[in-house]
Amino acid sequence: MARVLCEGCEGVRIAKAKDGPYRQCSMVRALYNPNLTVTKEQPREGRILALDVGKKRIGLAVSDELGITAQGLETLQRKRIRDDIHALNELSKQYQVQTLLVGRPLHMSGSESRQSEYTREFAERLGEEIGIRVVYWDERLTSMEAERALREGGASLEQRKKAVDRMAAVLLLESYLGYLRSAAEAQGEGRL
Repeated sequence: MARVLCEGCEGVRIAKAKDGPYRQCSMVRALYNPNLTVTKEQPREGRILALDVGKKRIGLAVSDELGITAQGLETLQRKRIRDDIHALNELSKQYQVQTLLVGRPLHMSGSESRQSEYTREFAERLGEEIGIRVVYWDERLTSMEAERALREGGASLEQRKKAVDRMAAVLLLESYLGYLRSAAEAQGEGRL
């Protein structure tokens, strides 16, 4: 597997070295998130915590303070909603998070799924209780992309099960950070 810079958005797309030129890139993700716009009022400094919310686990990734890189964190094994919110609150304090990035699990048609409704309700409650801005980002295919990357990297089935949620959160966050960079450059601000 090769990591290749996408010519259109300077984001990273993942491609098989021999046959497949394209999996995902932040430019395509931005097309799937048409209601999101970056304005000068939105804080673009500070850490972002990405959540890939599932029924049993929450994949986690955090950005650096400048919003350049994404680092996977240990996957949160879900217990009760109250416990999950408490754990995520502690994590957001530990990393001084300014924004929560929550993956929206939409159908391929773009319509809401049951899981996306559940995820939205959970994220709204989480944002209210810990007082941090919540941004929703299309996560279609991130888990499949993460699974494929792990499989192609030679990870065993057991290793893939442990890492797929974290890697999906990293891909989600990388996509969003790429979008922010592209939007800032388009506005002539150039964060980097």
